[in-house]
Amino acid sequence: LFYTDCNRDKGGCGVEIFKVENLTFTYPVGDIPALDNISLKIEKGEFITICGRSGCGKSTLLRHLKNELTPHGSRLGKVFFRGEELKEADTAYDIGFVMQNPENGIVCDKVWHELAFGLENMGISQEKMHTKVAEMASFFGIQNWFYKNVSELSGGQKQLLNLAAAMVGQPSVLILDEPTSQLDPIAAGEFLRTIKKINDELGITVILTEHRLEEAFPLSDRIIAMENGKVIFDGAPRKARDMKLYPLLPSPMKIYSRLAEGGECPINVKEGRTWLEKIADGKTIRNLPGQSKSGTAENVVEIKNVWFRYEKELPDVLRGVNFCVRKGEIYSLTGGNGAGKTTALMVLAGIFKPYRGKVKTVGRVSVLPQNPQTLFEEKTVELDLLASVGNVSEDKVRAAAEKCHVEHLFSHHPYDLSGGEQQRAALAKVLLSEPEILLLDEPTKGMDGFFKESFAEILTNLKKEGITIILVSHDIEFCAEVSDRCAMFFNGEITAEGTPREFFAGNSFYTTAANRMAREFVPHAVTTEDVILAFGGEKVL
Repeated sequence: LFYTDCNRDKGGCGVEIFKVENLTFTYPVGDIPALDNISLKIEKGEFITICGRSGCGKSTLLRHLKNELTPHGSRLGKVFFRGEELKEADTAYDIGFVMQNPENGIVCDKVWHELAFGLENMGISQEKMHTKVAEMASFFGIQNWFYKNVSELSGGQKQLLNLAAAMVGQPSVLILDEPTSQLDPIAAGEFLRTIKKINDELGITVILTEHRLEEAFPLSDRIIAMENGKVIFDGAPRKARDMKLYPLLPSPMKIYSRLAEGGECPINVKEGRTWLEKIADGKTIRNLPGQSKSGTAENVVEIKNVWFRYEKELPDVLRGVNFCVRKGEIYSLTGGNGAGKTTALMVLAGIFKPYRGKVKTVGRVSVLPQNPQTLFEEKTVELDLLASVGNVSEDKVRAAAEKCHVEHLFSHHPYDLSGGEQQRAALAKVLLSEPEILLLDEPTKGMDGFFKESFAEILTNLKKEGITIILVSHDIEFCAEVSDRCAMFFNGEITAEGTPREFFAGNSFYTTAANRMAREFVPHAVTTEDVILAFGGEKVL
């Protein structure tokens, strides 16, 4: 049958590809269902974004849509794929899956080997294999690094390779679990636009979980929001204005929901700018309070003319880096993948030693690495925290766990947690060492908007205690919210530095959606709160 009754409002074509009926699932160590009586239908050709708090069940739901990744536990209900129960269907290549960590999806040493790997397993002839691999490499712009070792690729290139490898088998469904969590803003935007191109031009159904929703919302036909294993919203993106979802919303929707004076809800920066033009007519725009540089006059971190390379014959990764951080200050390092941010953090921690220059730190230094799993050693979160720093008391463990909102996860294996939950458990473990200088590498990776708010409060409270915080992050909005100063890394050196308003207001791409939306009216507004206050809204207490 050939269907022509495509549902233009939803983006689907009226052909049901997935059907989930009363799905309830509980992990072996859990008492509360990770999925609680979920029923939904997904049409062929839809672009669906699933969002919600960390641990709400998003990733668990995705894994139930592919046989090979279905988690072990107690399950009730059914999942159907093209009318056939999924567990009876052969979907190894018909359903492509891209994971959160680019490293986890790659199995070969060379780029072209990775592209050919799935086809070899399918028994495709050499001639057809070469044609398909060449086609995918051209479509994704991989031809310039086709023969490279995978180890030479940036994070964005590795994730693009994962996507291309999943597409070589010509799947009808593409499932992606937090695919941009380790990408810089520019690479993340390009990656998501590539997925939309696949959806539009090839008609492939896309099901995506994502915390970075500024880009994902406008691309989606449908938003599914989850909480405590249940679906709490399922509909068009513009209708997701319930204040229960407020922390998840893109900046234009947040600003609209607090200033709404009629008109259609804007969903992206362009629409937000047009809407602001309408409501700005005749309105007195408030001046924003100034931003002062926080922290004491005492520098507790100093890097002077630091040069570093991983091997003698390789190029320099750090090239004359200079910066200072004051006691009790939150200092953010931003920049593209491979710019040298994480390397600078490891030099500060003493893990890497520069061959030129000086590094000075005053006080005990602790590091939260980009991959929190490297910190876990025990079978449960509770045991892992108790074993973290020798004879730590149960009261201290409980206090750190409550501060990071992981006390309810004590009985879980750390590897069974969601990405955001792992970050929170790892932070609790790091805080037990009572650091005076805290180094955070991509701390909001895998975190939802709800926990980012409480995580920002945690950092602010640590700062009040006199703890100095240096964080590396691709999360521009978060850096703008919490930082006293921000710096840009490019090609191994710092090229710009200033308060969030000084720093972000002058940038075109490395800036916030709120700034791009409102800079014509309030040039130095960089957060949603800045825009809301400037246009007469009230501050949320």
